[in-house]
Amino acid sequence: MAAATGGSLALSVHGPLGVLDLLVPAGAAATDVAREYAEQSGLAAVPVLYTRLGQHLQPDVALADVGIGTGAVLVATTEVQRLGGSVLPRETHPGEDRPGPLSVLWFAGAVMTAVLAAWFARSGSDTRREATVVLLVVAAVLGVLPLGRYAAHRLLAVPAFAGSAAFVLAWDPQPARIPTVLGVAALVAAVAAAVARTVDRRNEEALQVWVTVGVAVFAVTGLAALLGFPPRVPWALLLVAAMLAARFVPGFAVDVPDQYLIDLERLAVNAWSARERATGRRGRSVVPPSAVATVAARGTRIVTAYAVAILAVTSVSAPLLLGTATLSLDRMGARCLVLLCGCSLVLAGRSYRHAAARALLRAAGLVCWSAVLVAALTSLRSGAGTPLAGIAITTAVAVLVAAVATGRGWRSAWWSRRAEIAEALCGSAAVASVLVATGVFRAVWESIHIQV
Repeated sequence: MAAATGGSLALSVHGPLGVLDLLVPAGAAATDVAREYAEQSGLAAVPVLYTRLGQHLQPDVALADVGIGTGAVLVATTEVQRLGGSVLPRETHPGEDRPGPLSVLWFAGAVMTAVLAAWFARSGSDTRREATVVLLVVAAVLGVLPLGRYAAHRLLAVPAFAGSAAFVLAWDPQPARIPTVLGVAALVAAVAAAVARTVDRRNEEALQVWVTVGVAVFAVTGLAALLGFPPRVPWALLLVAAMLAARFVPGFAVDVPDQYLIDLERLAVNAWSARERATGRRGRSVVPPSAVATVAARGTRIVTAYAVAILAVTSVSAPLLLGTATLSLDRMGARCLVLLCGCSLVLAGRSYRHAAARALLRAAGLVCWSAVLVAALTSLRSGAGTPLAGIAITTAVAVLVAAVATGRGWRSAWWSRRAEIAEALCGSAAVASVLVATGVFRAVWESIHIQV
């Protein structure tokens, strides 16, 4: 290759098919370099170019205008640039009229209204059901339209309206068919979320959670129906899945781009960098603060969306599991499972730094405890006042001890370690309780001819 002239730039492009040293005109745009790399390397698609610090190069901007000179290192990638999951800050326009944070409450109220409308219309007359379905479908269609300042928030409510309409249409009062009904509603909500995600990707993370959770619920309930399992089996599996998700979601919520983890400047030893005379000491690669903020904001949205999904799945599966476990041994296992899942969710919320996600997980744990308490109180017999009083006194003493420990440094490292151990024990015991709650233990017991 000829040496760089005054009107040319010598560049090193790192891409999926290796490293190429290119000599391009000084006025060449990023798209020209991308096409040249694709032609010389045999790449099927024109890649997207980034600087060594991860800054995206606009296709129609000249390299010299953005400070790209001879010896620069560029990164070519064929991955589709996602607005929701991009490493770059989201585009903002001066004077843009954005919705306030309290506007989320209005759309949360709209979601609750859709759910309540479906619940009260499920067993009504045919005229009422048809009118409710039509209104819910119209609301879902209008919500998909990307118009107005609240379009991004409306899209989050669209799956709830679509799922509620499907719930009314598929409703069957038979207890064995309720899991299938909810699975169909969840699948329709997932499809609506996928459609909304193609319209506007500003809330891509939350809509992706809608899709993931909806498909997972449909898969669990549909598979249980095909295999002929009783209704308590899918409820137990969904409850355990929600408990485990609270522990593993933060592990993949934060996705750091590779160009921020690898110092490409130190790896780029080629003909141009070796020939170039160093003008100063080689320093460290600095990650832009805006990129750090973008990655953190995306992780926050993912964690919050999954926390809402965990609360929703727990609020539905815990009461239904307790209601479908009718035999004494199954009922005992179901109560242990719900109680332990509540403990695990409350302890898992302790490790969350985000206040909203932590509150949602604790609310999910309280829902489990409340369901167990209601189930225990409704099954009380005469003469159970003394044990109930003893349990109440023990609970009061435990709350008092926890309050004193909190004032003396509950958040210390010693208490944190004990809480982690308690969370692991509760999670392990909850997984083991699934065998009892679903009737597997009772079936094995009965198979060896032992009276239950």
